[in-house]
This record gives sequence, structure tokens and C-alpha cells, in this order.
Amino acid sequence: MGTPENLSGGTGGRREPLRFDQDASATAVDMDTAIVLLGAGVTAITHPLLYVKLLIQIGHEPLTPTVGTTMFGRKVLYLPGFFSYAQHIVRVDGKMGLFRGLSPRIMSSAISTMVRSKVKQAVPAEQAEHVSNRDGLKTSLRKVMKETSHEMVIQCLSRIATHPFHVISVRCMAQFVGREVEYRGLFSSITKIFNDEGIGGFFVGVVPHVLGEVIFLWCCNLLAHFINTYAVDDNFSQAPAVRSYTKFVMGIAVSVLTYPFMLVADLMAVNNCGLVAGLPPNSPIFKSWVHCWAHLSHEGHLFRGSSFFYRRVPVTGMALTEE
Repeated sequence: MGTPENLSGGTGGRREPLRFDQDASATAVDMDTAIVLLGAGVTAITHPLLYVKLLIQIGHEPLTPTVGTTMFGRKVLYLPGFFSYAQHIVRVDGKMGLFRGLSPRIMSSAISTMVRSKVKQAVPAEQAEHVSNRDGLKTSLRKVMKETSHEMVIQCLSRIATHPFHVISVRCMAQFVGREVEYRGLFSSITKIFNDEGIGGFFVGVVPHVLGEVIFLWCCNLLAHFINTYAVDDNFSQAPAVRSYTKFVMGIAVSVLTYPFMLVADLMAVNNCGLVAGLPPNSPIFKSWVHCWAHLSHEGHLFRGSSFFYRRVPVTGMALTEE
């Protein structure tokens, strides 16, 4: 007969992997919960910024521009910046009005976190290796492309899963223009879109949104890779520090180039949905996102809403004198 120690040791040896898996699973769940809560907090804090940005994107300018001059003496009309715009929203809807459309965005953030976590568990990425010398360029480039492809799959699935909530959030915020109350609660908004537009209504604008994020991801990763490989010398003492910031800097630069995709996606989410903001004369009715892009390009508005401050409209001196 085995002793208690032997029995304990035998069963303990067999149960240890199970206990380890349970601990790892519990740790992953705790981490996901922490990320969801952190994401919700960041989303709530930054929501007024995105709210004002969206209203500018759809072309709603309720405040009169002010006349000013540049540092070179040229007269321009300055459109209201973020703070002036936010104060206008507060005057109309109160302080809570700055958080119109927040709940769908929080839901979107939570679902995105869960989708990313599940996809990473189902399709784990290979362990990354840093290859900095030029002799390993082919190996390094192959690894970057493989990692970027993995990130692309995660990003695309996350975007498709969360886009319906993005559409709801955008329409909730766009109601400020016409003072509608059609999109209020999350579930009532889902019911309205499904009844009016069917399943397709939840995915209007998803193509430019996904395209923009895919282009951003590939450009950012490949540019960072080539800069770290060719422009940063391994003999430079601060090379590791420089390489750690390259991707961040490239992200800022590339985000400017891919901004029109995000703008078109937001406009398509509102276009011809029954809200004043998406109907003439406030907005043309677009046949497709390509039509929307062409219109914005023709009007010179592909980067409308990309800046919160120093938004200006150049005008002639004669026009200002007459005013």
C-alpha cells in the first residue's frame, strides 16, 4: 500500500499540468479584464475629442469663423478649434452632451479586446527574433512580413466584429446636427438599423476602414524595418533606443496618409441613413465609398477634421475688407 506521501506525490505529478493550465487561463482572463477596463477608461476620456472630430468630419460648422492673420501677414478666417466647439456642445446639450455615442464605443473596445485575445490564442504568432545586420535581411524581412500578416488577420477580424458598433456610435453623434433622437439606446439602435437597412446597414463604410488599417499596418511595419536595417548603424551606441521609437514615429507619419480612409468610412456610416447630417444639403448621397472619396478629393476635403486647432480658410483681402 502506498504511503500518503507517495499517493500525494503521484496524484500531484499528474495534476500539476492541469493546475498550471488553470492558472495560466485565470491569468489570461484577468489580463483581458484589465485591458477591457483600461480601454473603457481611455475611450471615455478621449470621447469628447472624437465627438468634435466627427462633427467636423461631416462638415458641421455651427460657429462663425473669426478673422485673423498668419505670421506672414496673410488674412485668413479661423474656424473654431476643439475647445470652442466643445463649449458650443455644452451650451446646447450640457456637459453630458459631450459623451453622446459613448456606450457603443465602449462596447466596441471590449469586443475588440476579446476578439484579439481569442484569435491570438487560436493562431499564436511565432517567437520574434531581432535581426539587425544586413546579412540577415532576407530572413528578417520574411519574419516581419509573417508577423505583419498575423497582425493583419487579427486587425481585420477585430474591425469586422466591432464595425456595427462604430456605425451606431457615429450615427448617435451625428444626430447633433439635426437634433434627432432616432438613435438613443444601444439595443434600439440595433433594431432600427436592422429593420431599415438589414444586415448590410451594420457594415456601411467597413471596406475603407479595413483598407486604411491594413495599409497603415503594412506601411508602418515595413518602413520601420527598412529604417532600422539600413539607416540605423549597429555600431551606434544609441541604436537600440532609436529602433524602439522608429515604429512609433512611422505610425504617426503613416496615419496622416491613411486618414482619408477613416474619413470616408465615417461619412459612409452617416450617408443616406435618414439623419439630416447625411442628406442634402448637408451631404451629397454617395453611391459608394469610391464616389465619396472622389467627391472629397474634388472639393479638397480629404483631410477634413484631421486637425483640432488652427483650422483656417484662406480668403481674399477684398472679401475681408467688405465684411
